[in-house]
Amino acid sequence: MNIGFIAHDAKKTLMQNLCVAYRSIFSKHQLYATGTTGRMIEEACGLNVHKYLAGHVGGVQQLVVQIEQNDIDLLIFLCDPLTPKRHEPDARHLIHICDMHSIPLATNLATAEMLIKSLDRGEMEWREIYRKTE
Repeated sequence: MNIGFIAHDAKKTLMQNLCVAYRSIFSKHQLYATGTTGRMIEEACGLNVHKYLAGHVGGVQQLVVQIEQNDIDLLIFLCDPLTPKRHEPDARHLIHICDMHSIPLATNLATAEMLIKSLDRGEMEWREIYRKTE
């Protein structure tokens, strides 16, 4: 499965901690992330992450294109609803794109953990079938 990661600045450490906690699951999959988030995941976990540009200079758009091409199976976007900054990705746009393309999306830690555990139990295999029919 192809898993995408994006984190607002205030959530990057939380993303690192999440990836450390679920390293054994993530190590079985292909990982994609915006630049800084991807670098921080690699540093914390030693996992190989395909890194796009930084989110605010095109990395989010690169990930959106991959979603639109049905090449992402799950997106974890830890966003900070309290202190969004102009240069950070717009959560509403990513939610819209994921909804249009039936991509499971987590925007907070609780949902991320549920999706990760579901992935580990094999409950995301429908994405493989869905990807082949598109």
